[in-house]
Amino acid sequence: MFSWTEKSDAALQAGGVIGPDERLPWPQTAMLGVQHLIAMFGATVLAPILMGFDPNVAVLMSGVGTLIFFLMTGGKVPSYLGSSFAFIGVVIAATGYAGQGPNANIGVALGGIIACGALYFVIGAIVQAIGTGWIERLMPPVVTGSVVAVIGLNLAHIPVKNMAPTAFDAWMQALTFVCVGLVAVFTRGMVQRLLILMGLIVASVVYGVLTNGLGLGKPIDLSGIANAPWFGLPQFSAPVFSAQAMLLIAPVAVILVAENLGHIKAVTAMTGKNLDVYMGRAFMGDGVATMVAGSVGGTGVTTYAENIGVMAATKIYSTAIFVVAGLMAILLGFSPKFGALIQAIPLAVMGGVSIVVFGLIAVAGAKIWVDNQVDFSDNKNLLVAAITLVLGTGDFTLKFGDFALGGIGTATFGAIGLYALLNRRAG
Repeated sequence: MFSWTEKSDAALQAGGVIGPDERLPWPQTAMLGVQHLIAMFGATVLAPILMGFDPNVAVLMSGVGTLIFFLMTGGKVPSYLGSSFAFIGVVIAATGYAGQGPNANIGVALGGIIACGALYFVIGAIVQAIGTGWIERLMPPVVTGSVVAVIGLNLAHIPVKNMAPTAFDAWMQALTFVCVGLVAVFTRGMVQRLLILMGLIVASVVYGVLTNGLGLGKPIDLSGIANAPWFGLPQFSAPVFSAQAMLLIAPVAVILVAENLGHIKAVTAMTGKNLDVYMGRAFMGDGVATMVAGSVGGTGVTTYAENIGVMAATKIYSTAIFVVAGLMAILLGFSPKFGALIQAIPLAVMGGVSIVVFGLIAVAGAKIWVDNQVDFSDNKNLLVAAITLVLGTGDFTLKFGDFALGGIGTATFGAIGLYALLNRRAG
């Protein structure tokens, strides 16, 4: 589990990939771990803020959860676990959170998150017991490609609509993804492999020159970094088990299954390695990580689309990277100064990076179609893909009492159900 075959960067330059059981030399692996940490950090910090949780606890538990996931999948599935946005609506509904400051009823939410993790674990155990053949029948390439694409497209409105409040910010978003593109195309070696991180750094420097130097926009505020201590305990919280909150929050497990399933399918397509045999263990690992996070004040966790986008861009799928990223997250969870540093990154720059990463995820879904030669002259495939993409991109939501199944969930289960229905004629 902790043994990887070392590959040189020269092999990567020759057009190869770094598989889950391989790694680059440790210094490069460490830098790649930082890149994945940065890729997930924005969403992992944003989700707890929206729910009134402590962001440092969320970061700490994302690292712990990632290591739990690594152990439970035997180090075979490259993935990072971070805060899931699927919990935001139900947590706010269960706690009555007003939207500012700490959540006074966080304990009730944590009890529901633990219940969700337990349900998720049970689903994983069933998958592990009966195998994944039924998944292949339910989710052929036209379905999996659509679901993976939707994961990126569903998130597109976040940077486009919510992370560019001014015209200047919109231009900075554009400059940021141009910086990433220039790094990706015109550099070589490790700089090219760190395209997301390097693009973010360059764009942040330019942003600082234009705002702090020339006064063209909201300047970068570094006072929070200066005032924050290097080390400190995050604000842990204890769960409170309320039946009403547990019934409201636990069904989110269905959405987490859909997300995790799509992510593993995407990584399988990118690596060429069949990871379906680890599907049940991945669900169980995510379930345990969610229970552990909820027990101390963290958000529910899920595999992260952002990290899949980074892997798609770098062609490096080594699980060693995620061990490094997880350990770094644990250390950083105890560092308020690092949390302040990340939160000082301009919103527009994070938005530009998000546009790149979410776009890469969407393209990864299209790649599944291409690699598996999905026939879109077949109306069954055409309609499944078309309807799924609009459901997910438009965030089509179905409500069952107080529980809402959002765009990714409706698109995923809609694609599965629609394919099963339309495929009956072929049978």
